[in-house]
Amino acid sequence: MEIIIAILIFLLGMVIGSFLNVCIFRIPKEESISFPPSHCGNCNTKLKGRDLVPIFSYIFLKGRCRYCKEKVSIQYPLIEGFTGILFLILYLKLGLTLELFSYITLTAILIVIGIIDFKTQYVYTSNIITGIIFGGIFIIAGFILGEKVDLINVVLGAFIPALILAIIVWTTNAMGWGDVEIIFMTGIFLGLKLNLLNLFISIVIGGIYAIYLIIFKKKSGKEEMAFGPYIASATYITILFGNQMLDWYLGTFF
Repeated sequence: MEIIIAILIFLLGMVIGSFLNVCIFRIPKEESISFPPSHCGNCNTKLKGRDLVPIFSYIFLKGRCRYCKEKVSIQYPLIEGFTGILFLILYLKLGLTLELFSYITLTAILIVIGIIDFKTQYVYTSNIITGIIFGGIFIIAGFILGEKVDLINVVLGAFIPALILAIIVWTTNAMGWGDVEIIFMTGIFLGLKLNLLNLFISIVIGGIYAIYLIIFKKKSGKEEMAFGPYIASATYITILFGNQMLDWYLGTFF
């Protein structure tokens, strides 16, 4: 039974990944994500169900539109497969719980935010609001299901790390205010301790990449750099290993 659930979670991830592709391509163009229906970006032909099967349609059609034969971006199957894998790993870690669905929702939203930020260096507030709304929904669901929900931890988890990052942005201009919004949103899902860790890991990952650019790409270190992908990556790491990392740190130094 567990294997069947794992397969279903992976398939769910691929299907949601297909929708995330729509968001990633349309949101920067300020287009509706629901209308018009999926269509070829070249010939505008409305795609049928057989054209939209995650990964398999791309393979079967050899990466081309069925109707005009124009090449289809490799991003489509990559995001679909990547999302499926991330969801599966979360299921193997968390089991079939409310926490699982909370974190796969956060992961999906961060995929959209991270990739759009990487491509455009812009964080769309609509994505942040979506995350905050879903965070609130899962908090309410927790109350309904009788789970322990610490609202103070949620509030502090959103505001304190966001305030710290806001001070960094204000004093250094090294990041953008959209990054503050992302950290605020992740705090609703993670709480205070995990979101502080998330912020720390984000800065470490971003710093490592900046050093790489300076040494190997001969950058000055003053160029604008999208920070959203690092927050997205750090959040996923925090979800998987955050509690163990905090336990190790507190057990070693305190």
